Amino acid sequence: MGSKVVVAGVSSLYMAMPVEEFPLPYTSLRFPDWMRAEVSGAACHIADTLRTLGDEARLCTFVGEDVAGEAINASLRARGLLGPGVVKVPRSSLGVVLVAPDGRRSGHPYVAAVNTAEYPVEVFRRLVRDVDLAVLTNTAFVRPLLGHARARNVPIAVDVHLITDIDDAYNRPWLEVADIVFCSHERLAGPPEQWVASVFERYPGCAIAAVGLGGRGCLMGLRDGTLIKAAAVAPRGVLSTAGAGDALFASFLHGWLATRNPVTALKDAVLHAGWKVGDTFPSTASLTEVELARLRESHPIATSLGRWDTAA
Repeated sequence: MGSKVVVAGVSSLYMAMPVEEFPLPYTSLRFPDWMRAEVSGAACHIADTLRTLGDEARLCTFVGEDVAGEAINASLRARGLLGPGVVKVPRSSLGVVLVAPDGRRSGHPYVAAVNTAEYPVEVFRRLVRDVDLAVLTNTAFVRPLLGHARARNVPIAVDVHLITDIDDAYNRPWLEVADIVFCSHERLAGPPEQWVASVFERYPGCAIAAVGLGGRGCLMGLRDGTLIKAAAVAPRGVLSTAGAGDALFASFLHGWLATRNPVTALKDAVLHAGWKVGDTFPSTASLTEVELARLRESHPIATSLGRWDTAA
C-alpha cells in the first residue's frame, strides 16, 4: 500500500518545442520539427509521478475557468488527480519550454494569473489531515499554507529549484519548515557539498538535503553527516531535461516513504529521472513501481558514500 501525500502548487498548460541552439538566434518565422501541448507544472508533475508509482497523491492547485483550464481539468481527470483540492480561479497558469538538441531546456512559466489568488486554507487543512508527507512547492500562493502543515506536525518536503543563497529571502519560509530540501546545482555559488553543510547549519529542522547535478546525478546529505552520491544514467538517451528535477524529487520521496532507506530511494530517483528525460515531454512519462523495478535490474546505479561534515 502506498503513502498518502498532499502536493501543493502549480498545474499549467505548457507548450514545448525544439530550438537549434542557445542563445536563440532571431528569425521571423520558424517551422519546428515537433511541438507538444501538455499539462505540467511542478505540483502536477510531482503528484502524477507519485500516483503512478503507487502513492495516494492529493493535489492542491488552481485551475482557470478558461480554455487552458478546460485542458488542464481534462488531463488531471485522466491522470486521477482531479479532486477536492483543485480550486477554480479566473485564469490558468501557462508555460513554454524551448528544448535544444542536447536536451537542455529553457523554461518560461507564466504563473502571475494564480499567484495573486488565495488558496482556501480549510481545503488544505482537510487534505493534509492524515497524510504521511506534505510536498509544498515554492510558488507564491503556497506560502500561507506552510504554517498549517507544520501545525499538523506533518513532515514537509520542498524543492527550492534554482536557489543561489542559503538565506534567500523568498525561499526562507519554506526552508525554515522543511524536513527534506532539494535544489538544483545550476546557480549555487559554491560546491554542492558546501551547500548541504550550510543547509544543516542554517536550518536545524532539516534531516535530508539534496542537490540535483543534472548529467552528473545527485548528491545527498543526511543530518548525521552521511554524504551519498548517485551517478546519472539515461536508459533512453536525453531528449529533454524539462522537469528532471521534479522527477528526481518526487521519485525520491516515494522511495523514502516506502523504505526509509535514502540510498535505495536515491538510486531509484536518479534512474527514474534519467528514464523520463528520454521523452520530449518528461512530465507526462512516468513508470509504475513494477516497471521501475524491472528497469533497475538492467540499469544499476553507481553510488558512493562519504561525509559532508569532514571539514568541520
